[in-house]
Amino acid sequence: MTTPAPVSAGSRRLPHPPREEIRLETVLQALSDPMRLSIVRELAAGGDELSCSHFDLPVTKSTTTHHFRVLRESGVIRQVYRGTAKMNGLRTDDLDALFPGLLGTVLDAAGRQAARLGG
Repeated sequence: MTTPAPVSAGSRRLPHPPREEIRLETVLQALSDPMRLSIVRELAAGGDELSCSHFDLPVTKSTTTHHFRVLRESGVIRQVYRGTAKMNGLRTDDLDALFPGLLGTVLDAAGRQAARLGG
């Protein structure tokens, strides 16, 4: 995988892997963390972009930032600035084109697990 081009400190653009560079093992690794999976589940339920501040995660701000960065760099989410807010959306089209049914299957399994475990 090619390393994303560096983004200058004053830039409001964030690096994302192009569709053709998204790797299955990287996506699965990103989704294997319970906190990141909960972010993806919430994004899928929201159906649109959600700001980082929308998420009330039980971790520090720096850890939250790390989780979003892992999801972005793996190709699971796209982050864009809208004014001062960093908006997040699932890259459903890209993931479905590369790995048909994967995201839906993972989200369905995560939902069934949450129901089974009471969370």
